[in-house]
Amino acid sequence: MNIQGLLHVSVLVADLERALEFYEGVLGLRASDERPELGFAGAWLDVGAQQIHLLALPNPDPVQGRPEHGGRDRHVALAVASLEPVRRALETAGVEFTLSRSGRRALFCRDPDGNALELVESAP
Repeated sequence: MNIQGLLHVSVLVADLERALEFYEGVLGLRASDERPELGFAGAWLDVGAQQIHLLALPNPDPVQGRPEHGGRDRHVALAVASLEPVRRALETAGVEFTLSRSGRRALFCRDPDGNALELVESAP
């Protein structure tokens, strides 16, 4: 076996429009028009050469009771050029976040459905 990379991550969302307001409006990602009709609502968001697939399907996992700090929960990590614009965008949108407990230039937040995201400042 020779795994060569990560292509996409799927995230369950209850309300696609609300999720897109977060992923596009707050994080600045853009939906791809390449998504085929799959029989349920969703969107493919481009993240460099990879994607986040938003799936508007029932979530079998509890949303309540998840760890407060997203680093202690399953999460998707995204590289950003600078953490400060992300921090400002989250604060402006009223999205709570916690800083990485490792001391790295990273923060954790949750989307409107409780999915945890880590945003890590990449080295120049």
